[in-house]
Amino acid sequence: MTTDASTRFDADAAARGLRVDVVERPAANSLHEAAELLGIEPGDIVKTLVVKRHDGGFLLALVPGGRSIAWKKLRTVVGVNKLSMPDAGTALEASGYERGTITPIGATGDLPVYADERIAGRRVALGAGRHGASAFVDADDLVAAYDATLADITDEEPVR
Repeated sequence: MTTDASTRFDADAAARGLRVDVVERPAANSLHEAAELLGIEPGDIVKTLVVKRHDGGFLLALVPGGRSIAWKKLRTVVGVNKLSMPDAGTALEASGYERGTITPIGATGDLPVYADERIAGRRVALGAGRHGASAFVDADDLVAAYDATLADITDEEPVR
């Protein structure tokens, strides 16, 4: 993470009064391995995904581990007919963070946040804006800090 991104992350968390604990961690090859490394349940790891709206705008979707975006549900909540996942370069441009590090904390573009309702009442780990780190935060505080829409926007991922 560049110094600019690190400064942006820290400044945004402070400005919103958000208590964030960033921990260094080794790379993991799976959700379950990442959860084990962090000492948490897989569902407490939250992916932040950049989603492109049909009008060219973007939003952030917070998806708990073991789940994936339910496109029909998310389109209904957002109130649009078409949403898609942008390529990695577009996601970086929209959020200011590389895939695998994306977080609403310090994201550029003042993107609206949509969080799956299953994160409510939990302490979760999400991207910290850089590789090799996770940010632990109270999900309810995160939702409040970003005026996020909390709704059922995911489906359980099929077992592989």
